[in-house]
Amino acid sequence: MYGCCGVFEFAINVLIEMSQRDIASWNSFINVCVKVWNLGLAHQLFDKMPKKNVVSWNIMIKGYLKAGNPGCALKLFRQMVKTGLMGNEKTGASVLSACSKSARLKEGRSVHGFLIKNGMKSNIIIDTALVNLYCNCQKVGLARRMFDKIRNRNRVCWNAMILGHCIHGNPKDGLKLFTDMVEETIISPDEITFVGVLCACARAGSVPDGRNYFHQMINKFGIKPNFAHHWCMANLYVGVQLFQEAEDILRQMPDSAEDISSDSVLWANLLSSCRFREGVTVGERIATSLIAKEPKNFTYYQLLLNVYAVAGQWEDVAKMKQIMKEKGIERVAGCNLLDLKNIVHNLKVSEQWREGMDQRDVKLAES
Repeated sequence: MYGCCGVFEFAINVLIEMSQRDIASWNSFINVCVKVWNLGLAHQLFDKMPKKNVVSWNIMIKGYLKAGNPGCALKLFRQMVKTGLMGNEKTGASVLSACSKSARLKEGRSVHGFLIKNGMKSNIIIDTALVNLYCNCQKVGLARRMFDKIRNRNRVCWNAMILGHCIHGNPKDGLKLFTDMVEETIISPDEITFVGVLCACARAGSVPDGRNYFHQMINKFGIKPNFAHHWCMANLYVGVQLFQEAEDILRQMPDSAEDISSDSVLWANLLSSCRFREGVTVGERIATSLIAKEPKNFTYYQLLLNVYAVAGQWEDVAKMKQIMKEKGIERVAGCNLLDLKNIVHNLKVSEQWREGMDQRDVKLAES
């Protein structure tokens, strides 16, 4: 109960004081540790479990996957199989996602074969994970053949294939599939769909199409553009030498956390796949130019931090934050693309709450 309510301190005390722990209680407390990003303690408890079931393995596999460590997730899956457990659809989806995030085509195919061999029934979760896997591994044609066989596709499934074409395959095929979804189904596009669509326009160098889709997104589908969409449009303009337009669109980027999806880590994953010709250099040049013009404008520092975050240049992010601190440039409270590294790797809690937690971790691991 305490774990579900987010009261981690009380949950730990309950587990320490329990004289007998069944498999459900072990799983519950390990899940609490995973949720608060304490994977070290979670793994210690996991290793101490006298008996593990599929739920136990799923918690740890998904925990490492969410923490950005697909390698550990795959290692755990291999260990699970050696114990004789085959897993379930949640296991399969997590492991396929791990292969997809790390672009491990060979291992992904092996997992796919394992699922078939062990009679895992086809369902929308597994099928979408496979589409995403093959797209991310540059096997877009194979992904499309699988997509075409799926019945009752949902938005996640459509997005996976649209993004696959737009980012990793032929942009025109992605835009055609987007049109098919809008005209032939009752499914509406969302923010993610338009990241793919605008990436396709940038790759194809089609300014009219890019502008048209950008306006459709806002005026027809009522979607508020966020940093991801502005970034794609800027790269579209840069690709055809329209540098002033690129600067203008980046000036319009949102400076409020309300304009960013709560699942902001997703934007980093998507944008890091959009390797435009100019890449981070142009974004850096534009942001630096804007900062020079208005050195006290937080929005332009935010832009530069976002550019570095998209490129995975976390050292530059840290350096810029230090520069901002020294200059007294403050950011508004909230969660956006700038916080991606902290979202993935850290849990921000008050100093008072953290007092004594390390000692409890040691005691719990030894109990």
